[in-house]
Amino acid sequence: MSALRDPDKGCPWDIKQTLESIIPYTLEEAYEVADAIEQGDMLELKSELGDLLFQVVFYAQIASEQKAFDFDDVVEAVSEKLIRRHPHVFANEQYEDDHSLNEAWEKAKAQERDKTSNVEKALILEGVASALPSLKRAQKLQKRAARVGFDWPDTAPVFDKIDEEIQELKQAIQAQDQEAVREEMGDLLFSCVNLSRKLNVDAEESLRACNKKFVNRFNYIEKTLDKNQQRFQSKSLDELEALWQAAKKNEQTQ
Repeated sequence: MSALRDPDKGCPWDIKQTLESIIPYTLEEAYEVADAIEQGDMLELKSELGDLLFQVVFYAQIASEQKAFDFDDVVEAVSEKLIRRHPHVFANEQYEDDHSLNEAWEKAKAQERDKTSNVEKALILEGVASALPSLKRAQKLQKRAARVGFDWPDTAPVFDKIDEEIQELKQAIQAQDQEAVREEMGDLLFSCVNLSRKLNVDAEESLRACNKKFVNRFNYIEKTLDKNQQRFQSKSLDELEALWQAAKKNEQTQ
């Protein structure tokens, strides 16, 4: 990496990169790691983990050039963090159950935020990265707020909130107010994420699985049409729905 960034003999593309410019590549590599895991492709996972590690090395090299920190500092920092957050492993601390362990973990993270914050006490929602996928970030924000009691006791009021947001969305659509539609659509999605959290379902993973299921079923329909030398445009909505149901049945037999 140092050679790639060498001002005289390095790669022109690598030389001109900044911490900000490589963010999209880091996000892409993280998703490719997740995809390799979901596909069960260990050879591809090995490759993608290397690509993701390369991103870490890239950031560390740029930071080193700026005299901020280097790769060794990154490894040392995460090692210290793991030891600090696992006193039940590296010290004599003991916890009664998973709930107590999780509370201690979150308390340790809060203390770390307070130490690194520029204000006297870090705000509760501080540190939830804005670059996270929106569903994942919504769930993390809600989880963080719930720790201080800002939460409903069960799912019943969440369902009521979803019904309320649907009605408000319908009103915005009827009023032909596109800005209000956008806002109400966001409120509805946020409420659905809240329900997902209350049901102990990861919203991001749930939607990823749904996307995968949609692709598989749609591909089944497309292959069926191709086999019969037919096109989507030649089929009615009812006929496509019948093929969709056939795709669902095909999943159950596999």
